[in-house]
Amino acid sequence: MNLHLSALLLLLVILLPSGKGMFGNDGVQVRTCTSQQAVCFFGCPPGYRWIAFCHNILSCCKNMTRFQPPQAKDPWSH
Repeated sequence: MNLHLSALLLLLVILLPSGKGMFGNDGVQVRTCTSQQAVCFFGCPPGYRWIAFCHNILSCCKNMTRFQPPQAKDPWSH
């Protein structure tokens, strides 16, 4: 049973913070971060610039407007 729980935790750690889940991830709204026009993630996804920490474990990330890498483009948008 302990192995199953560890495997589930590993799966969540790998998939959820990256924002590559099935439905996408828009980040978390935290007042200190939204004052900088940014959102909080468990790690900045491609196309976002790291600014500061939110609540010790989250990263405050701002969307890059210039020089976005090709990985930042949403493959489902036209």
